[in-house]
Amino acid sequence: MKHLFALRSLRLSTAAIALSLFVGCGDDEEEGTDTNGPLYAITTQMLAEDPSDSYVLVTPDAEKAATLSLDGAIKISGRALGVGIPKTGSVYVVSDVSATVTRYTLNSAGKLEASGTVSFAPQGVTSLGEYQANFQFVSETKAYFFDGNAAKIVIWNPKDMTVTGTRPLDALVLPDTVMAFSGAVVQTGGQILMPVGWRPVEGNSVTKKAGVVSIDTATDAVTLATDDRCGYTHDAALGTDGKVYIATEAYGAASRRVVGEESPEPCLLRFDPATRDFDKTFYRSLAELVGGGTAGALIPSHTPGMAYVRVLDESITPVPEGSHPRTLASGTGWQWWELNLATLTATRKADFPSTSGSVFLFESENQTLYTEFGAGASSTTFRVLGDNGKPTVKTQGLSFSFLQLR
Repeated sequence: MKHLFALRSLRLSTAAIALSLFVGCGDDEEEGTDTNGPLYAITTQMLAEDPSDSYVLVTPDAEKAATLSLDGAIKISGRALGVGIPKTGSVYVVSDVSATVTRYTLNSAGKLEASGTVSFAPQGVTSLGEYQANFQFVSETKAYFFDGNAAKIVIWNPKDMTVTGTRPLDALVLPDTVMAFSGAVVQTGGQILMPVGWRPVEGNSVTKKAGVVSIDTATDAVTLATDDRCGYTHDAALGTDGKVYIATEAYGAASRRVVGEESPEPCLLRFDPATRDFDKTFYRSLAELVGGGTAGALIPSHTPGMAYVRVLDESITPVPEGSHPRTLASGTGWQWWELNLATLTATRKADFPSTSGSVFLFESENQTLYTEFGAGASSTTFRVLGDNGKPTVKTQGLSFSFLQLR
């Protein structure tokens, strides 16, 4: 899976909201918590339950070790996400069981309460439960939803809770193939750059095709660029040269390990936002960058021009015959290698604990956090990207979305 929504999304500065604190936290909560301090909405999906429900919990604890409770959290049917603009006091909650966006806003008691809805069903949308990055916010009055199921972009107004337009993406639909948008989106130069990946409907391989959808946030003009040199390029990082580096994610790397040459070699490509196209002269094997092995992912570092590649350590996560790529990508044996995007040199970061290959990045008040998912979809631990993976809060279930409310 992916990352980068919070790291690259628009952050609007607003005055702190002087509200009483509503906390969904557990045993590590301390008395005397600053009621004017940072407050976060974490949405967690209970995938191990049948049916699968989700919970939106509010907590001040994102940057310290704490175990969060679901007591007092808002229960949502299905796989839910909480999206929005940081520090605005509102979170927009969506789910895979409907096409309705519900806005929740902090009230005078410091609790979240519903404050408006909008449905994307008239636009042919049936589900909103993909990744947090599928929702991209430009301002308080303009946002985009990238719908992988219907292959379109819905343009909407988060303030008025209205739909203002759509953009079809029919060229992304390939026969007998599943298309999915990335969880790693880059906003740069007045554009939103959304990587696209494909895989066959049947089997465990991935399709040898990379794509990037670019939308001009001023005009809503959409362009599509594709490249046939490698596949499942769902990860992206912005270089100091202004170029966007696109890489095969961990699932694509695991597919190559499981099925061999039936799946394309995991690779690194370069995309130019100025021309809105791939650099046909640039191609790097991810395995060669790290000295061999099963390598995938490109996770932006907190240091500009740097990123992380993940390499599977099979002494931690063995690969028995018949392994499924999704199980392998979700295993805990993925090492961290730091990649300099200018020199294309990689160094093993041994101080980082090996974690699951599926990683999302989020920003709290002072830190960049990444997710580590527990076995059996049982838990999520947030870790500090700039502090060798120091653990902070832990939640039940899998948390694919995180938003600072104030």
